[in-house]
Amino acid sequence: MNNLELLADALAYMEENLCETITAEAAARNCFCSKSCLEKLFRSVYGCSVKEYVIKRRMTKAAKELIQNPEKSVLDIALSYGYQSHEAFTRAFEQSRGCSPTAFRSRNRFTDIFPRLQKPFEKGDAYMKQRKPVDISELYDLFLERRDCYFICCDIKGLVPINEISVKAGDFAILEAVRRMESFAAEDDIVFRIGGDEFALLTNSRDISYARRLAELITGRNGETICFEGREIPLSLYATVTRFEGKHLKYDELFVQLHQSILESK
Repeated sequence: MNNLELLADALAYMEENLCETITAEAAARNCFCSKSCLEKLFRSVYGCSVKEYVIKRRMTKAAKELIQNPEKSVLDIALSYGYQSHEAFTRAFEQSRGCSPTAFRSRNRFTDIFPRLQKPFEKGDAYMKQRKPVDISELYDLFLERRDCYFICCDIKGLVPINEISVKAGDFAILEAVRRMESFAAEDDIVFRIGGDEFALLTNSRDISYARRLAELITGRNGETICFEGREIPLSLYATVTRFEGKHLKYDELFVQLHQSILESK
């Protein structure tokens, strides 16, 4: 098994067992490799440990349940993802989202802050091979429905220096980027993540002036700061407007086009 196949199997195993107890040892056994081999490969490619990835995916799935199932209690959701108490789940959720599950449920729409990762790109240029591939295939039907509508693609300027302060500071920067995009989005506009620090806002409009106006509003907040442990950190975004140009909408082609539009905006 080569490294890409190993990563694909590990990601599939973790996704299928998010509601169960997952350890790096168990994931490695499932892939017929050592724990040290899997951890080294995982951190090299994705920049986090197996445990960190599992927690982020659980919090993302839990966030979606909080929004989509308002009748379900926070404790029931906590228990379904392996947390033994409301308090333990709330601590983990606050570390991931910067607010309590109850507060998140009352004021947020965006849930997929950490979508499922995929194995790295095998084809494409050097830029695309360096992107962190995420799974947005569940939105494909929406892409078809809105194939003539405009996307606003955003990327954080200088996330690396923020991550050098703290990975948690970087996570807060990503959350703030989403908040800024959502703050100007209409009710039927959809924000989703397309990479490590890259996002897209899919409008429900064929009017390019509407999309350009949203992009201007988003970048109009460039330079505003986020507060992390008493430190004010400036945050700025690139933002560009695009829509799918192909004859037949193909998921892979759309994904590449969104990233290329960000590259061209820099």
